[in-house]
Amino acid sequence: MQNEMKIDTEYITMGQFLKLAEIIQSGGMAKWFLSEHEVFVNGEQDQRRGRKLRDGDIVKIPGFGEFLVTS
Repeated sequence: MQNEMKIDTEYITMGQFLKLAEIIQSGGMAKWFLSEHEVFVNGEQDQRRGRKLRDGDIVKIPGFGEFLVTS
């Protein structure tokens, strides 16, 4: 089941997303988290903290869930 993550801007960065989804406690943890866990955006692995996520993107993090970005 997908969790819906609503944003009110054009995009959100991966680091901001991880904090919004309450996967990490602070933005500073994003680099560490992405180096230790596989993250898939729309089916492709992506470990960039600055990756821009837009409406309709699907983020899957094994062990944490699947998220749909909506605006």
